[in-house]
Amino acid sequence: MDALVPSDQIGAVARRFRLLGEPVRLRLLNVLAEHGEMTVGNLVEATGQQQANVSKHLGLMADEGVLTRRREGVYVYYSVSDPTLPALCLLVSTQLREADAS
Repeated sequence: MDALVPSDQIGAVARRFRLLGEPVRLRLLNVLAEHGEMTVGNLVEATGQQQANVSKHLGLMADEGVLTRRREGVYVYYSVSDPTLPALCLLVSTQLREADAS
């Protein structure tokens, strides 16, 4: 069997998994995947999280390249920029659902 992660990418892959290991971030990603580009205020309303918490998590994900942000006047719009996220999340969710069913 080949290595799961090339040795020169272990640190970056571990950072990405840590980033995705936070439930609030997964909720934010779900909302963005479902609705497309949204402002911080829209995401606060959709998730019920505090604005400071949402902003912190969005900033971390944008800094790691998972999200893109676009400023328009006083608003900042966020959207999912990593095309692998839907497939990765679906793969993990499907495996967990199948494991629970057995």
